Formats: sequence, C-alpha cells, structure tokens
Amino acid sequence: MSTPFGAQSAWRQLVDLIGRRRVPVSPAAITRLKAIRVQVPPPVRAASARSLSYADPPAELVHLFAEDDITIAAPVLRVARMRADQWIDMLPGLSPAGRSILRHRRDLAPEVRRALESFGSVDFRLSAAGGEALFEAGVEPGGIDTDFELPKMPLPGPKTGILRGESQAAEIEPVDAVILPMQTAPAESAFVSLGSVALGLPVVAEALRQAEGGDAPSSGTDPLDSQSTGPFEINELLQRIDAYQRQREDKPSIPLLRSDNDAQPALFDLEPVQSPSFRFETDAAGIVRWIEGAARAPLIGLPLDFAALPNGSRVDGVAAGAFRRRAGFANARLVVEGNSDAAGQWRITGIPVFDRETGRFTGYRGTARRPRADESAEPARVSRNPQSDALRQLVHELRTPTNAIAGFAEMIETQLLGPVPQPYRDHASQIRSQAADLLTAIDDIDLAARIESNALDLRPGTVPVASLLAQIADDLASLARLRGTVLMIKPGSPEMAIAGDDRAVERLIARLMATLVASGSKGEKIEIGAESGPDAQVVLTFDRPQSLAAYGVESILTIDAEAEAEAEGAPLLGTGFALRLARNLASELGGALVIGEQALTLHLPAAVIAPVEQVSSS
Repeated sequence: MSTPFGAQSAWRQLVDLIGRRRVPVSPAAITRLKAIRVQVPPPVRAASARSLSYADPPAELVHLFAEDDITIAAPVLRVARMRADQWIDMLPGLSPAGRSILRHRRDLAPEVRRALESFGSVDFRLSAAGGEALFEAGVEPGGIDTDFELPKMPLPGPKTGILRGESQAAEIEPVDAVILPMQTAPAESAFVSLGSVALGLPVVAEALRQAEGGDAPSSGTDPLDSQSTGPFEINELLQRIDAYQRQREDKPSIPLLRSDNDAQPALFDLEPVQSPSFRFETDAAGIVRWIEGAARAPLIGLPLDFAALPNGSRVDGVAAGAFRRRAGFANARLVVEGNSDAAGQWRITGIPVFDRETGRFTGYRGTARRPRADESAEPARVSRNPQSDALRQLVHELRTPTNAIAGFAEMIETQLLGPVPQPYRDHASQIRSQAADLLTAIDDIDLAARIESNALDLRPGTVPVASLLAQIADDLASLARLRGTVLMIKPGSPEMAIAGDDRAVERLIARLMATLVASGSKGEKIEIGAESGPDAQVVLTFDRPQSLAAYGVESILTIDAEAEAEAEGAPLLGTGFALRLARNLASELGGALVIGEQALTLHLPAAVIAPVEQVSSS
C-alpha cells in the first residue's frame, strides 16, 4: 500500500470482503480503510459505494462511507439496513444532505424518523451567508433594528457600469447609499420577512424602483433625486407581504408528513395519473429529443434501436428495423419503465422526415397511444433457463484451455518447435486424441444447453443425403476399424435431400452414426439406409448393434458413461446422452427419432432438388 495503486487495490478488496460479509469486520480493518482513504481517488470510492448497494454492509462500514462526501455516501445510505440504535448513533455525524437522504426512506423505524425530526432546526435553517448578513446589519432576534446605517454601495447609473473585460473597464465612483425605512415585525411574533431583508439592499431597491416606475431615469437626472419625492411604493409592497404573513399564521396549517403512518393525508393515496397519448420527434440517430403530452424525463434520450437498451425502456424490432431502413412504422411496441405518467405500454407510429434541400434524413415524427384491450405492448420475451445459461458459460470456460492443450500437443507431435524424442511424440499424440474427444463432448454439452435455453440458431438450407452419408462414413472409417465394425451405406436416390440447417443436420447424423459404430462389436455389420417417406419426409434407418439389443426402448436412453467406461471409442458422455441429444436435435429440425427394437428411424423434412434440364435450341 505504499503506492497509490496498492492503496486502491487494498481499498477495493477490503470494502468488498467486509461489505459482503465474507470476513468479519474488525476495528483494525476500519482503521486501515480510514488511513488509506486519502490515497484513493473519489471516483474509486464512489464505485466501491455503488457496489455495496445490494450487499448488506455492516454498520461499521456504513459509518465509514457516511463520513465521506455525499456523492460517495448516497448509494450506501439509500439501501443500508441497520438496527434503529445504530442509525440513531450515526445521525449526529451525518451532514444535512446525508440526513436528507434518510428522510426520503420509508423503511426506517419510527424512532429513527423521530430522531431525524429533532435535527430539523439545523437542517432546515437559512444558509450561513444569509444569517451572517442579518447579524452584520444589526438584526436582533425580536425584530429588525432600523437605527443602523447601511454601507455605501455603487448603484447602476450613468457613472457606473458592468466590467466585461479589460477593454470596457471603467472607474466606478461610489454614490451615497439609499436609506430605506424598514418594517418592524409585530412585538408578539419573532417572524422577520425575508422580503424585508432583501429589499433593504440598495441594489435591489433601485431595481424594483425602476421596474415600478417603468422608464429608467434620464442620463441627466440623478436616481437618488427621483426617489426622494413622491410616495414610496416599496413600503406599500412590504405592508402587503407582512399582512399576508400574519393572515397565514392565523390559519391552522396541515402538515404534509405525519409521524403516524396510518394517518397519512389523502395526497399520498392518490393513484398515479397515466398520460393517454403523446407526440415525439427524434434526431437523425433515432434518439428522442422532443416530447409533448407526457413526462419528458423517461422518454428524452430513448433510442429507436432496441439493441441499445437490452433492459429498461425499449422498443420492439418493428421500430428498430424501420429506423435502419429509414422507413415509416405503425403500431410498434414501446415499454417505458418507472412511475411517471409515461410509464407502461404504448403503441407508437412514426414517419421519417427528410431535409427538403439536401434530402438527408433528419429523424422521425410520430405519436404514441395506449394499447387497446385486444393489444399487448409488452415485447415478447423468451423465458431463459438460468441453469442452461450457466452451463453454456461453463462450456465456454472449458473449451478455451482444451483448445490450447490440443494445439500445444500438436506442435510437439509435429516437432514444430524442434526435434522431440519419440516417446514424447507418442504422449503428445495421445493427449491430442483425448483433447479432441473432450472437445466433442464439450460441443455436445453446448448444443444441449442451446436447445434447452431456446438459443439454437438454425438457418434454412438443403443437404443432399447421398454425399452427406458418404462423407460421414469416411470420417468414421478409423473408428470402424478400431471396433471391427463394417458400415453398409444405402443412400437411395441421388436427388433426395434434407431441408434444414446444414451444420445441425450433419451433426445429428454424424453423432448418431458415431454412437452406433462405437457400440458395435468385431465383425458386426451396421446397415444405414435412406428413402423417401410420406408427407415430404426423408427416412433414415440405422441398425441397432448387438450390444444394445438387451436394452428396451426407454432404457437405452439411460445408458450412462460409467457403464461404457471400459469400451474403447465409446462416447465420452455415454450412449444414452448421445441418443437423447440426437432426439432433441431432430425435434428442433422438425423431425423425430424413433427407437425401435431392431433399428433406429430418423424422420427429417425433405427438400426436392429439381433436375437441371437443357433448353432446346430448336
């Protein structure tokens, strides 16, 4: 912690560990934080405070942040949870701004709110500058002393001016100050009108006199002379203000806030008013810049590109797609978060606006309305499984080091960095082979997680069956030789093709064939045939190996990896997992996998490849 960077790192770590209660708080730790706080920049301390918003920090750490600047302490004071006695002990050390944040909380105990009320005489007083001005002028608590003489101050006139630079600098000659009669508050009240104090300043009095008189005094007339004659209208204004204040004191006032939570005024029981419609305009970037008919705060700055705001207020793809094409849109969906009159669901319609001279796009103008009963302005949200998302993240973390291991093993095996003894090359070959199997298992887990979370990206295409089966059989030739199994391919008609994503179709058939070949025994023949089925389908038939004959239709899907651990070339995640994955992937492609007693039948949508005919020249 001898360097600023070390102090910042220690600050972040201690605040995170103590704030999330991963380590018990101790006086030594708090003392250490106070010692290094001066070395930590305010932005770093503010970021640490924001990170504790939902961490439930202990009272000692809340005290530490409460002593800091209000911009740093505010995030912690808004959500901190402590006992009532801990809050009360901390209140005297808070600034008025910090106590103001606590007054806006509605989850504090009644005794804490009463303790906050006791600081009202300190937090709600006038600013220090105003109080010093009163005492310097000789104001007593019982009223205003009119026997003092105001200091001489320059007044605006023909001989004075406002300095706006060195070129316009002029000598300012002081003139005699205006002595104004001050109104004394009634003896029975200690109230002093703020307007009386402000109007005692000569500059304010002269400005009001000119406003009341209409025209400014001529350049040849001294403003002091024009004020010395005629009725003094400011005096009448002061009398009216004081009379209004006395009349207001006679009437009982209704407090806006009461200590009894059950007796709140009706003001807090009113339902929020929702705006029925509004008009809007955007700039060329699609950002809302003008609003009429609803609250501006939640709408100004809202982009028409829904990808810019994945959470919070947003529009749907209709408006976003129209904006990218600079086209009009109608009844697009909009959701506004918050509690304003603009919050809720909307239907928006907009037309593009182009500059008449240059033809350039300048933005949108449109209207928004509330949806009817038969409409829904809520953008469709696909429910995601958190466990599937976590599994996909784990797959990503596993794939990166596995690829690195396979890459280095290949470099050793091929002697890319220099000569390598044969035993090490053999070990590198085994590592690369096992890493390839592990990558295949990782890809299968990733595919299963995508199917579970509805995140599988399928693109329409056409896949010829004959060439696909020949390619997969060639890739599995080494595995078939290892197991002693013979693959017999009957591709059927050359024009037969499967309609679907080419990568998904290839992965489905390849994983299914690899699982069956790995389950085969020495000298066993596995026949794979393809034919056209009813309802525009391609039917692929796979013979079941003898090792799977003992399993029933449903029990075959429960074979785990431990039961096949001793079999060489067996799927790393087990035959049951591979078959379940193939069945789910076939369903995603619009087909089905049927497991029979003698064979496995795969149904997939068919695509017709029209034969190319030569145009006759005759």
